[in-house]
Amino acid sequence: MISHPVIRAFRSTVSCSWRRRAALQVALKASDVRRRCYSAPVRGAVSGMEEILSRVVAPVPSYETRDKSPPPPESNSVEFMQFYRTLDKEDKQDFLGKLSHDFGVDHKNVSELAVKLLDTQLRDLATILQVEDRLRYSLTPRYKQLFSHISRVEGGVKFLVDLRADVLEIISFKASETPHIRDLNATLKSLLSEWFSVGLLRLERITWQSPCEILQKISQYEAVHPVRNWTDLKRRVGPYRRCYAFTHAAMPGEPLVVLHVALTEDISDNIQSIVREFATLDSEEDVNKINSAIFYSISSTQAGLQGVDLGNYLIKRVVRELQSEFPHMAQFSSLSPIPGFSSWLQGLLSQYRKEGRGSDLLSEQEWKEVEQATDSAPGTPAVDALRKLIFTSEWTRSERLSSILEPVLMRLCAWYLYGEKRRGYALNPVANFHLQNGATMWRLNWHGDTSPRGVANSCGIMVNYRYFLSETSKNSALYLQNKVIPASEQVIGLVSQFQKNSKL
Repeated sequence: MISHPVIRAFRSTVSCSWRRRAALQVALKASDVRRRCYSAPVRGAVSGMEEILSRVVAPVPSYETRDKSPPPPESNSVEFMQFYRTLDKEDKQDFLGKLSHDFGVDHKNVSELAVKLLDTQLRDLATILQVEDRLRYSLTPRYKQLFSHISRVEGGVKFLVDLRADVLEIISFKASETPHIRDLNATLKSLLSEWFSVGLLRLERITWQSPCEILQKISQYEAVHPVRNWTDLKRRVGPYRRCYAFTHAAMPGEPLVVLHVALTEDISDNIQSIVREFATLDSEEDVNKINSAIFYSISSTQAGLQGVDLGNYLIKRVVRELQSEFPHMAQFSSLSPIPGFSSWLQGLLSQYRKEGRGSDLLSEQEWKEVEQATDSAPGTPAVDALRKLIFTSEWTRSERLSSILEPVLMRLCAWYLYGEKRRGYALNPVANFHLQNGATMWRLNWHGDTSPRGVANSCGIMVNYRYFLSETSKNSALYLQNKVIPASEQVIGLVSQFQKNSKL
């Protein structure tokens, strides 16, 4: 981590019969019962918790006075924020549980209006629309009003971003027990998606002349290739490099999502040449040597903005920025890590061993080479030896083993990226991100990341997702709508080899 002193030094319309109305009434009663049955019990309340909530969470104004009611005093929002910040982790969970359960939607009023809407289906359109509008308004939770008021006070938006991070953490640990917390999370996400729409964001290029607080945060938030020291950071914002961030007026000094770009002659096949070579630290850029833009790291900095799409828009904005600066530039590509590959591979080897299918993953000749290199017996011992090699990364210290395993790991990795799916989409989150953006799975790179972290996560393999600008819209639509993954001949060839060997 880089300290401040060091940086300072360097700088529908519904058509209902009476039968459907009766069914809806039954369903509404049943849903009310389910709400009571599955509500998460709130543990012993902190002293003053209920009192402060009842005081600062104002009722939703009536439908008739919704545009006339004065907002609650700003002090309510400030008091809520100050109180919440004093709570420890468990008390925050209780507090948010009570907020979501006791200050949400008035379900009784919603049920009555839903029944009234059914009664108006034979009336004129104006009446139907008015009842629909009343019903829509009645679905506003009380806490949504509070969040809207908090967003207007100084530091309020950042407070709500951090609050949602706490909510997401609660959900991750108590997924099936917190329906009201899930509703609160959905409300927060909807509000944040509006407040952080791309039209309200500012693209900022980070340089060595940027405020030291920003440089410090760029260092802290780097999640893909950790910044080692001030020289490393200076290199990443210096010649032949670009660093961009989205910022928001309501969160000054806080980069929301950060993109690091290398300007190169060709599409890079390893990260070492980008983050570990310092020969050009103080050199002047030669525009004739800049033909490609390599997106080698993109990091979201705010956990509370999970699910709010910013990275996709950042890449598109940066492409336009670079095209303006370098009109001749024609190649845009990522150089991406493959998190999860090694752990997936361990699971696959365990599964094949259990099913007695270990021999299916490698060819007969490859197994013989593994057996000889590890001095292991054929069959299960050889599978166990291979698992140990990958788990301990011992194979990287032997040129012979590395040569034996290269074709094996490359085709297994290609299958992991291309063939392993979740709900029809790529299982790997980085692949899914770039494919949604319209990129092509272009090239797998052996020895792409030889750092201990790179070897442990993906056996040192990295992948280029190529952005062919004339095809990104079509690719994105094909992937999102038909789950089609555009891939190069290299990737398809490796996948075919895997299928042939594993007899899929």
